[in-house]
Amino acid sequence: MQNHIINYPNLKEIEQLLWRELQTTFSTVMKTMLEDMDQQIAEQRDKKRYRLLDKRKTHIDSLFGQVEIKRNYYRDKEKEEYVYLLDRHLEFEGAGNFSPLIEEAALELAITGPAYRKAANTLETLLGYRVISHEAIRQHLLQISSIPKAKEPIHGPVLFVEVDGLYVKRQGKGKRGKEEKIAAVHQGWEVNGKRVSLKGKRHFIHLGKRPFWEAFEDFLIETFEYDPTVHKLVINGDGANWITACREHFKGRAFFTLDRFHVARELRSLFLHHPRYRSVRMALAKYDSHKLLVELNSAIGTLETEVQEERLEGFIQQLEKYPEALTDYRKWLKEQGFSTEGMRPMGSAEGMMSVLAKRLKNGRSWVEKGVSAMMTGMVAYMDKLTIKTLFGRVERWTETTIEKKPPKHYVEKIKNTIGEATRGNIPYRRGKSNIPVYHALTTLVGL
Repeated sequence: MQNHIINYPNLKEIEQLLWRELQTTFSTVMKTMLEDMDQQIAEQRDKKRYRLLDKRKTHIDSLFGQVEIKRNYYRDKEKEEYVYLLDRHLEFEGAGNFSPLIEEAALELAITGPAYRKAANTLETLLGYRVISHEAIRQHLLQISSIPKAKEPIHGPVLFVEVDGLYVKRQGKGKRGKEEKIAAVHQGWEVNGKRVSLKGKRHFIHLGKRPFWEAFEDFLIETFEYDPTVHKLVINGDGANWITACREHFKGRAFFTLDRFHVARELRSLFLHHPRYRSVRMALAKYDSHKLLVELNSAIGTLETEVQEERLEGFIQQLEKYPEALTDYRKWLKEQGFSTEGMRPMGSAEGMMSVLAKRLKNGRSWVEKGVSAMMTGMVAYMDKLTIKTLFGRVERWTETTIEKKPPKHYVEKIKNTIGEATRGNIPYRRGKSNIPVYHALTTLVGL
């Protein structure tokens, strides 16, 4: 028994063994399939147009390792050019050497992770070889564009909008950073036990030189079944001029509410150890803008430093411009004749910005095209949009449940090829038959 026990591989060794064998099998099956397809193309081609010259080697870096194939090289007499018809049929013409799935995985890791280099290193760790460089990932990301969905229906009379800005540094000597203006739109709240999620959340990033709210309303029309004469907006943001401009743009069609997180943070910074701090907080919590302004004005001259006094005066001046923004938006909706059942306080902008800041900030500087591409990718990921890439499309995070089925004869071909490729390719199955691992693998053959 002791002699048998020492022949057991440990779990790591089994995993490494199976992974290497899977890579070898995948490479064999893929090579067989592609070369068989190339032969069928050669037989079915327009022989008067495409003259077969010779076969040439290439390789494809895939999720399971490198696949080397020989495919036919032709001269297109009609267009007077040289082509690989296999590459053209695979929609892989001029695409380089790594597969669409590698591109897809690399882009997702780059968008959701901290850096391009980290994405490349993660793939290397998972696959066991350097499949793509961080610069190649960056170049592919620069080429992406998102494909719009069909317009989303609006299930109620109100859309909720969270708006904020994110300052992002720019690369280059003397280049100044820029505030990226971002909005999130949703249709209300869905409660599931202790968890609360936002319904139908979509994101808008302002590009170009048009006024923010003008471009944003076009986004609403293109994205939702939005009717400016029917639907109302509740807009939550800080007191930046470009945000408060919504009051003038939408007039009676929207209610602007000051982001309570920002207001509470400023109050805490000014009054944390002040005797009026509790009453100030209570006024904010009760949406009592009149009492809050009275308390703030009463506190003038009682703060510890001149800097705090100046900040308080500036804060009061800002709040006095639009005191209604400190009140409860639900009261405004009720006055408009709408039900507010299930509506909650606004304030998800900070969470949205933290997700974007984690990838775009942290000491990083960007070129204009790079930050635009990254934000396009991040919005596509958050909104589950399809991305158009150099190799095709990234759809792994989309909501579609429709699976495109390959031709039945190709499915059967793959199964048969796998069967041929895997016969006798595990060393333990070719070794001694009286050791436990042999019996274990033999048993698995019948499963």
